[in-house]
Amino acid sequence: MELLKKRILEEGKVSGEEILRVDSFLNHQMDIGLFQEIGREFHRRFSGKQVTKILTIEASGIGIAAIAALYFQVPVLFAKKTQSRNLDKETYKSSVYSFTKQTTYEIQVSKAYLGPEDHVLILDDFLANGQAVLGLMDIVRQAGATVEGVGIVIEKGFQDGGEKIRRQNVQLESLAVVDRFKDGKIRFLDAVRQTDGSQNTTQE
Repeated sequence: MELLKKRILEEGKVSGEEILRVDSFLNHQMDIGLFQEIGREFHRRFSGKQVTKILTIEASGIGIAAIAALYFQVPVLFAKKTQSRNLDKETYKSSVYSFTKQTTYEIQVSKAYLGPEDHVLILDDFLANGQAVLGLMDIVRQAGATVEGVGIVIEKGFQDGGEKIRRQNVQLESLAVVDRFKDGKIRFLDAVRQTDGSQNTTQE
């Protein structure tokens, strides 16, 4: 998605060899016009799928999922990371390890809003080590629902999250794949990837 790549190059800030900050337009301050284009692109890429619900995780994925849901015309459900008195007692739960915070936390979704009849599209802002997405996929499968696909705004192609998700035989669509950070600069990887792990790549 060229518009997204352009914004990353113009406003993204690289820290070290693994951290990309895009908080000026994606996950702190949100550019809703860009989100509309992101939602439209996800809808195009998953147009052949039967989607009844979009699932994400708090907090950064919520804005993206909400805008995308306008195109799919389905509800958004988000997994909560913290206990809340207003959350149903009956929940699906999964443990997620955060490499950034070096800790494991529990995510949960009410059983009232996810069931065997659902066909779920998982959306999130970043894919690095894949733990959050795998946790969401685990919750969908606990519910007996179907994972129709996973949509990611920015994938860090130099980390193994993408490979882990593709091994699950699920359609993964990343709108921008970062190949690496070198001397503070961002290099993208354009790839046509298949669920068997093979890929045809070109770099820019």
